[in-house]
Amino acid sequence: MNNRKQSFFRILYGIVFIIITVLYLLLLELSHNTLVGWGIAVCLLILFVWYQHKKKNAEGRKNRKWLALLILVVLLLACFKLTGPPERQVPATDERHPAVTDVVTVSQGDLTGVLTKDQSVEVYAGIPYAKPPVGALRFREPQEAEPWEGVRTCDHFAPMAMQQRQPVLIDSLYAILGYHNYRISLKDNYREAVSEDCLYLNVWKPADAKEDLPVLFYIHGGSLMTGQSYYSEIRGEDLAKKGVIVVSCSYRLGVFGYYASEDLAEESPNHTTGNYGLLDQIQALKWVNENIEAFGGDPSRITIAGESAGASSVNALCVSPLSEGLFQYAIAESSGIVAKHPYHTFRTMADALKMGKDVMNEMQVSSVEELRAVPAEQLVGTAYRNSAMTVDGYAITEQPYMTYEKGKNHEQALLNGFNGKEADAFLLDKKATAENYVSLLEPVFGEYAEEAAKIVPPDWPERDQAFLIDAGGDAKGALNHIYSAAWFTYSHEKWSSYVAAQNKPVYEYYFMKTNKSLSNYHAGELPYAYGNLWRHPGLYDESDYALSETMQEYWTNFVKTGDPNGEGLPVWQMRDQKNRDLLVLDEEIRMEPDPYLEIYGVLDKYQE
Repeated sequence: MNNRKQSFFRILYGIVFIIITVLYLLLLELSHNTLVGWGIAVCLLILFVWYQHKKKNAEGRKNRKWLALLILVVLLLACFKLTGPPERQVPATDERHPAVTDVVTVSQGDLTGVLTKDQSVEVYAGIPYAKPPVGALRFREPQEAEPWEGVRTCDHFAPMAMQQRQPVLIDSLYAILGYHNYRISLKDNYREAVSEDCLYLNVWKPADAKEDLPVLFYIHGGSLMTGQSYYSEIRGEDLAKKGVIVVSCSYRLGVFGYYASEDLAEESPNHTTGNYGLLDQIQALKWVNENIEAFGGDPSRITIAGESAGASSVNALCVSPLSEGLFQYAIAESSGIVAKHPYHTFRTMADALKMGKDVMNEMQVSSVEELRAVPAEQLVGTAYRNSAMTVDGYAITEQPYMTYEKGKNHEQALLNGFNGKEADAFLLDKKATAENYVSLLEPVFGEYAEEAAKIVPPDWPERDQAFLIDAGGDAKGALNHIYSAAWFTYSHEKWSSYVAAQNKPVYEYYFMKTNKSLSNYHAGELPYAYGNLWRHPGLYDESDYALSETMQEYWTNFVKTGDPNGEGLPVWQMRDQKNRDLLVLDEEIRMEPDPYLEIYGVLDKYQE
């Protein structure tokens, strides 16, 4: 009997040890741990096995074995904590030793970039467009970048703006489950650097570029709290191959970019506060106007573009008096700030100042100078309270819809649109049922929630498979549809209507393509429009690549001429006061009515 118990114990102990070993090694890999971490872990495991073998005949071995196993777990976790991936800047290309470009001279000095693997595109990464906004320059308008001596090497993207990030483990799981694109690597394990010193931009240009190429100036999304200018979905390599120059910029985020205080307004020469991130974008756009000719670009042919918070920023640039004359066309994907009462948009100065006081109280400081002395790593946790632009009387002089009603907006043509499942990822915490459905609509429809629920009831049938995939008869699907309208698509309806009423070209799309894993979610169109499907090869098939090629043609044609149409492409009809059809981007590209028109009628009432 004792022998059977001992055998059972040995088997159980061995199974537990194997499980711990496998889980720990998996944790090391998914967290991109360093080779040092791997080496220490392997040594600890070998020592543990040796110790167990040596002590196998010792008295009281059961208790000692479990204690030894516990000590091993503690040591392994300590190793994991101490040998995590270091933060580094991301290389501008995938090449380990890329070819270097010729010297380019900009207003601050000389610089070089690098060539992509096929040497068809030149990349200039991490070009400073303003002084680092640190120390005394925290919470101040951006200052012109200092000149440098010698030749600056621009072969790595600058650190992303200060922001809260999820663990590397979560990113790896997302890559596996969402993108089917995880690759084991025992070298170059690092994490992208973050820094308050973040005011840099990147340029992608054709290697054989002639002069006077049109320019696409891209602003990344992320709720004004997260994001990076070199996100793999938006890199400009493939669009540059189609004859445009692509520029992307980083800007201050969260509390660093949108904190507001009366004291800051008083010390500002422009009496502004609350829009430092937006002012960064304007400073970057000025830099592009002054320097893009050095790269072969035409400063009179600049299109600003962005997705989500980047699209809201594009909308803000369209109404800001500070950006007048700095661009010609606008591309906006999945957001805007034109409506009066969307769920998330811009803030009044009163709201911004109140949020600013909350930050002061949380940090337990009483002055701006004390707040400037708070370490960035500590201050970044308040970002969620500072994720909207402010009507400050300087960068944004009035509520944006007023500027459009006066016809003082700047875009000469507009390409904009949204995706089929915009709200899905933002509704994960909302359990919609027939009983609570109306109450869930009240935050975005106010007193008109019941009327909205009659248009899209919780048991809304699957009336149109083209517009509502797998949502029929499901309160969750109905909630996604109606929240997508309130949070995202309605702002595009208002924006398009205003610009069309000015007899300017407007083109609106509705992205509906699904792939092997992901639906037409918020930001799902980005790798299609910017030609980056190849970065996630396990996720897409021939139909995806075909649609991507068409979308790239539409986008680059618009950048070149203000009209996305071109030879061999399905006709994209222009929006006007009578024609409110959208271009559906799917395996079959076609014009269809906007599926949210009935809901817009209710939202119109809420604006009054």
